[in-house]
Amino acid sequence: MVKVDHAVPQATTESGGLRRDVGLIGLMWASVGSIIGSGWLYGAEKAVVVAGPAAIVSWVIGAVAIVLLALVHAELGGMFPVAGGTARYPHYAFGGLAGMSFGWFSWLQAATVAPIEVEAMIGYAGHWEWAQGLQHADGTLTGAGLTTAVLLMALFVGVNFFGVRALAHTNSAATWWKIAVPLGAIFVIAAGNFHASNFTSEGFAPFGAKGMLGAISSSGIIFALLGFEQAIQLAGESRNPKRDLPRATLGSVAIGAVIYILLQVVFIAALPHASFAHGWAKLDFPGISGPWAGLATLVGLGWLGWVLYIDAIISPGGTGLIYTTATSRVSYGLAKNGYAPKAFARTDKRGVPWFGLLMSFVTGVICFLPFPSWQELVGFITSASVLMYAGAPLAYGVFADRLPRHERPYRLPGGRFVSPLSFVVANLIIYWAGWDTLWRLGFAILLGYVLLGSYAWYATRKRLPDAPRLDFRAAQWLPGYLLGLGLISWLGGFGGRGTIPLWWDILVVAAFSLGIYYWARATASSTQAIERSIEEVVVTDAPAH
Repeated sequence: MVKVDHAVPQATTESGGLRRDVGLIGLMWASVGSIIGSGWLYGAEKAVVVAGPAAIVSWVIGAVAIVLLALVHAELGGMFPVAGGTARYPHYAFGGLAGMSFGWFSWLQAATVAPIEVEAMIGYAGHWEWAQGLQHADGTLTGAGLTTAVLLMALFVGVNFFGVRALAHTNSAATWWKIAVPLGAIFVIAAGNFHASNFTSEGFAPFGAKGMLGAISSSGIIFALLGFEQAIQLAGESRNPKRDLPRATLGSVAIGAVIYILLQVVFIAALPHASFAHGWAKLDFPGISGPWAGLATLVGLGWLGWVLYIDAIISPGGTGLIYTTATSRVSYGLAKNGYAPKAFARTDKRGVPWFGLLMSFVTGVICFLPFPSWQELVGFITSASVLMYAGAPLAYGVFADRLPRHERPYRLPGGRFVSPLSFVVANLIIYWAGWDTLWRLGFAILLGYVLLGSYAWYATRKRLPDAPRLDFRAAQWLPGYLLGLGLISWLGGFGGRGTIPLWWDILVVAAFSLGIYYWARATASSTQAIERSIEEVVVTDAPAH
């Protein structure tokens, strides 16, 4: 049995390790700041167009799903408080091949969020005359827009170079604002513009169960609620991770879920009936391109509209900032595990993984080229994110079997039931994103195998000391999982052939997920191999004093 106390004092190292400078508020605000980003500016409008007033139910289902995943992560984060944690749990449980795979899913998700937030900032800025030339009519960036986007990405990277303490202070200040503005908008707009009849006048669920379920992935609901893992990604820089990680993880989800559900209720209730008289799918009103600011202006609260246009810079900016941090920490974790070149694990005198930051900037700039609009990539990112999260329930089941007496600062009640349930829910969210999204995600996954697999082959051939051990036996379930989920999506009714009807498809996904879950548990790494992997990370991640 391995029991390691990671709650080390703050490091004052000049080089060679991450600095443990972040407390509970910094960790929680890192997650809350990620949850409340561009999702609150667009999510309510996009969801009601897809699901009608039943979007409220979609938000509740999405929140429950995220809570289940967060509960699993809360226990794992306390057990293994290491940088880039979500990319490492599968590495411990299933060896190199699974660790490399879920590490790529984690990096793919983190690296593409900051560019989306920049797109959101530029989209809302179109309200001002000086910014109207930044986007084409289809949402793609003009030359001036691309230049602006690159400068914003450079700003995110620049702030990160001042170190995690400066980042925590900057993000904390931005997060207070990001919480205050949506809460203020909720109460100010609802005070004189709450029309209860809006929930039923055109039907509560005009698009049925399919619209309600589809909205969870495709309209930005799950995307908006994502981000609780940021506290876990910063575990290697937490002053007291075993105490603070579970609190920060669960606290951030609670704050985000309450705010988003209230936002959806008020958005529906405040709309003038004329804006959806032709059906929720044709919702339209002046300023709808910036939904909340446009609504505030429409109901006579022009001053609030201006505040919201300003917030449309701050909220996405804060989220982009913390995801830039996360990208470098995930690549740091990949390098520590031997899946990526050691350059990604190099830190400067402030403990900043500088090469990972530079590569996150390059990736962000590349991402601006094919992205036509904010919503176009929401389903893709949702699927990549939840695929990343799905590794945690699988690892949880393995640790419950192999490491029953490992120290757990937070122990999830009913974990042996919640863990497989959360894996089923994660796969349902991925399935609801639709085939059009998943086949594109499949290509991105193949690209990751080419890049990371090439490095693993090179490291093994050159007999580098950090060459990863790719355990194919422990990860034998992984190809079946990825291909099987894709096949179900292709046969399903969410953008697929429609061979599997609604409700039956949910049963198929659930049965498939449980089969993969118990297959993975049965073939996972041995207790000795897991303990060896943990010890290796403890040694390589220990901060210098």
